Amino acid sequence: MNEADALDLVQTAIWTVLVSAGPVVFVAMGIGVIIAFVQALTQVQEITLTFVPKIVTVLITVAVAAPFVGAQISSFTNLVFQRIESGF
Repeated sequence: MNEADALDLVQTAIWTVLVSAGPVVFVAMGIGVIIAFVQALTQVQEITLTFVPKIVTVLITVAVAAPFVGAQISSFTNLVFQRIESGF
């Protein structure tokens, strides 16, 4: 394995992590912005108000996106095993 192979593998790993974490991060960010907007409109500045909706939506998103995330990780794992099998 040379430097180009290692960089390609690291790039693919980083891309897999970003794509796998993307749906959950975007949903949490969206809910955070919506709750911040509602708090700004109503002037209710309760810090704990953000946790429950975020936790619920993140858990629902993880449950819905689990097959997609599993497929991404499985695809990356198969790529790594194919490269090990072929000797890079």
